[in-house]
Amino acid sequence: MSVIVTEQLTKRYGRRMGIEGLNLSVPEGMLFGFLGPNGSGKTTTIRVLVGLLRPSEGGARVFGLDCWRASHRVKTDVGYLPGDLRLYPWLTCRVALQIFGRVRGRDLTKTGGELAAEFGLEPDLNVRRMSRGMRQKLGLILALAHRPRLLILDEPTASLDPLMQDKLYQHLRDLASAGHTVFFSSHTLSEVEQLCDRAAILREGKLVADETLEALRARARRVVTMRWLETAKLDEITVPAFLDVYERRDRQWYASLAGPVMELVRWSAGQPIEDLSIGQPDLTRLFQQYYELEPGM
Repeated sequence: MSVIVTEQLTKRYGRRMGIEGLNLSVPEGMLFGFLGPNGSGKTTTIRVLVGLLRPSEGGARVFGLDCWRASHRVKTDVGYLPGDLRLYPWLTCRVALQIFGRVRGRDLTKTGGELAAEFGLEPDLNVRRMSRGMRQKLGLILALAHRPRLLILDEPTASLDPLMQDKLYQHLRDLASAGHTVFFSSHTLSEVEQLCDRAAILREGKLVADETLEALRARARRVVTMRWLETAKLDEITVPAFLDVYERRDRQWYASLAGPVMELVRWSAGQPIEDLSIGQPDLTRLFQQYYELEPGM
C-alpha cells in the first residue's frame, strides 16, 4: 500500500512555480528521503500533503484520501514538524501535550512524557526560556506523541546536536520497523544516506530522481586520489577515459572512477604514482550532478 501518492501535482504562486508535475508514491513502512536545495519545492510539497495548500493542478492523496478535501481526516493519523516551527512563548511541553491531546481526542501525557525524558526536555520549561534546539525537541515530541501512521518532518535536525540527531534517527528507525511511514525532508545528503531506504530529489520544483539508496550507490562513482612522484612529468600523462580528474593540486590529483577498479589498478601499475587511494562511492558528487542538470534530464 502507498501511504502517499501524488499525480502531476502542481502548485503555482501567481506567476512563480512552486512544484510542477510531481509524481510520488511512498509505500507504507518506508523511511523516505525528500532531498533538494533550499527553494526547490520541498516545503511546498509538504504543505500540500498536510492540507495547508490547495494544488493548482493534479492531486495528492494520503491514506487514499484527498489531502485538500479530506484534510481533517488525513491529519488524524499524521504527525508533522514544519521547517519554520513557531510556538507561543508561554507554552511548556506539559501544557502543549494537554492541548494537543484534547485536539486529537486522546491522552498524550504518558507517551509525550516518555519522549520528553528520552530527548532531555524539561516538561515545565516555557518556550521563551528554551534554546532553539529545545524548541525543536518540543516540536518533535508533539509530532511523535500520538504515534502517527505517517510522520512528515521538514528539516527536523535543524538546531539539534549530534547526540540528539542519533536519538532521533533511532526513534525513526523503530517507527518504520513497526510499520509506520516517515517522510523526511532535508537538504543534507549525509543524514538521508544513513537513515532512508529511498530518496526523491527535487530541483526547481521538478522531480529529477526517485530511487532506492542502494541503486543510487550502485551508480555513484568512487573517489580516487593520486599523488605523483617528484620525477613524474605531469604534462605527459595521458588520463584514461574511465578517470574524470576534477581537481589538480600540484602533484596530488582527485578524480572519480567511471569504470571497474581493476582497470584503474592495471593502469596505475605502469604510472609514476607514489600513492593511490580508492574511496567509497561518492553520493555527494552524484547529487550535485542532479542539481546541475536541467529538470527532466
